[in-house]
Amino acid sequence: MVDLRGKHIVVAGGGISGVAAATFCHRRGAHVVLSDVRAPAAIDMTRLDPGVTLDCGGHTVSLFAHADLIVLSPGIPLDIPVLQTAARSGVKIIGEVELASWFIRAPLIAVTGTNGKSTVTSLIGHILGHCGEKVFVGGNIGTPLLEAVDGDYAVVVVELSSFQLETVAHFHAATVVMLNVSPDHLDRYPDMCSYMQAKRNVFGNQTSADLMVLNRDDAQVLALAQESQAQPLYFSSTVPLETGFSLVRPDSSSQPEGAGQSGPPCQLCLRWRSSAEEYRFDPAELQLKGIHNLENVMAAMAACAQRGHNLDRIWVAACTFTGLPHRMELVRTLRGVCWYNDSKGTNIGSVEKSLRGLDGPVTLIAGGKDKGGDYALLRPLLEEKRPHLVLLGAAAQKMAVAWADICPVTIVASMAEAVQQAHTHTPAPGSVLLSPGCSSFDMFQSFTQRGEIFTALVMGLE
Repeated sequence: MVDLRGKHIVVAGGGISGVAAATFCHRRGAHVVLSDVRAPAAIDMTRLDPGVTLDCGGHTVSLFAHADLIVLSPGIPLDIPVLQTAARSGVKIIGEVELASWFIRAPLIAVTGTNGKSTVTSLIGHILGHCGEKVFVGGNIGTPLLEAVDGDYAVVVVELSSFQLETVAHFHAATVVMLNVSPDHLDRYPDMCSYMQAKRNVFGNQTSADLMVLNRDDAQVLALAQESQAQPLYFSSTVPLETGFSLVRPDSSSQPEGAGQSGPPCQLCLRWRSSAEEYRFDPAELQLKGIHNLENVMAAMAACAQRGHNLDRIWVAACTFTGLPHRMELVRTLRGVCWYNDSKGTNIGSVEKSLRGLDGPVTLIAGGKDKGGDYALLRPLLEEKRPHLVLLGAAAQKMAVAWADICPVTIVASMAEAVQQAHTHTPAPGSVLLSPGCSSFDMFQSFTQRGEIFTALVMGLE
């Protein structure tokens, strides 16, 4: 355990994780400055230890250059000048996740990837709790990992974004779950390689005694895990596996057909350690729907099974999980039209997974603050589905240029107008899908606020 007493620590960023880090370090005897470019009114002072010094309205270079340690909030990139100056002075720069890992003694299950992280993180916590373990769930999902330090937890499940993984050094997870990798956050990273390098850091300190749960269908995931020493356990929604989790037909081990295709229903099959030890489950029993959610369930079950819990008990717990708000959440069915809130769909890979799971006429509401992704990647699916597109926000024109030759496009100025246009253009039986493919910060405070406003507008339809 690291001794912070007497250390001069600067915490950069006064958001949830920054306030948690500043309070944590001060209570362990450090001299702490919380630095933020915003005014003090933007910081939640109710959670901040009174002894923490504030440096607001900008970052004071001398404070950073002479610190013993800088704890960086994930929203702040490493390449800003004040951090580069500090790095040249030899100051160690870490994140809240790295700091927490120095003090946590319970085994860590780390969940990362581009899409599905929050669902899988929550599902693992749900299953392990159902199995009788005292479990902490936090990280990028909303609760700072530092809050796990003083709890007597049997296991800690942490969702990790690429931003958080940029600043890990000694962080060690007994189990890493890598779900998928597709282009995201290219407004922050210069290229896809830089984004993938951040993700790769999650494997850095694993040993041969550890486990990595990997998506066998994702070439980028397999490439990132190549140099890891951990033992792999795969899951697949496209091919049957000799060992691991996969989808198979009940009468054969042939490749499962995709959602909406004809043929007997798939079964979720676990071949555990050898093909002779096989368990099968019926996906129809799950409350989570869609192929992408079957992948999420397989990943979560794999992480939980490794802890020695009964598989039938794991399955029962998975079947009681109802999902998270703003992630393919069915808001209502009105006159034969299903309205889905997928406000958390902030990149094209996420939009693709959600849109692929819908049959019949679809209206897609998309747009927001552009994150630098390639909208052309969605063209093959749009050519197949032919949805009506209702676009809003700063990225609307860019999306229209990429897609207007494929689908009818309506550009609107507000979410209220988007909902009204979708109500007008979507026939029954059909679906309206809010899956923006962008961040929310051009028009909303968060994806949560965006989803809540959409839901309220949909519930207000007559």
